Amino acid sequence: MPLTLTVLGTASPHPAPGRPCSGHLVRGGGAEVWVDAGPGTFAELQRHTDPARLSAIWISHLHADHCADLLAAMYALAYGGLTPEAPVPVYAPADCARRLAGFFGRPDTGFLDGVFAFHALEDGHTVRHGALLLTSRAVRHDTEAYGLRAECEGRVLAYSGDSGPCAALTGLARDADLFLCEADIDDAGEHRGSEQVHLTPEDAGNTARAAGARRLLVTHVGPTLTPGAATARAAAVFGGPTGTAREGVTISV
Repeated sequence: MPLTLTVLGTASPHPAPGRPCSGHLVRGGGAEVWVDAGPGTFAELQRHTDPARLSAIWISHLHADHCADLLAAMYALAYGGLTPEAPVPVYAPADCARRLAGFFGRPDTGFLDGVFAFHALEDGHTVRHGALLLTSRAVRHDTEAYGLRAECEGRVLAYSGDSGPCAALTGLARDADLFLCEADIDDAGEHRGSEQVHLTPEDAGNTARAAGARRLLVTHVGPTLTPGAATARAAAVFGGPTGTAREGVTISV
């Protein structure tokens, strides 16, 4: 199976009609991985696959616009008839299981074990599902956060998650065939006096160019920008093929 990316959601920081928050389906080498579970993405996921068939779920960080639909998935897989044959591996920051249990008012997390098998991410974490290799790198954000590098049969997809400019993000995207990158903020001055924890379109373009990425796909565009404007600005800096992530589109990496 070739490496593909299906866009489930792109919105920041809240879903809009027809536009869920961050979420993606990555398929390759016989594996299917739900990457980020922003609000609205579980419904979109079902347009493209049976959630019970998922090889894994990968969560970049625990802000709600990237993980809240784990709750919807829990209800579906535990109580909605979409029961998987075995617990679905979930790769996420260490506090993920406890936060999900909190939605149910439970101090323990053991009741989740029949549905999810949680694995804590760390910088350099690697795991293989079929012929799909997933590598996580810690990136700059205002909480524990990771970018993802997915490799299959010589093709490479890099995903920023939420990140400010940093060397780790450039390294993650090094020579990627497709770099899926946020462009959340209009002006880096929005973070003046504090560490920049999101990218401008120009930052996205600069990172793609410095990394030698072959294609750039802009996503997670915030409310002060339009996706079209963000993509045009990123493209002007990158100088290579640049597109806008659109819900429902599947791209061959």
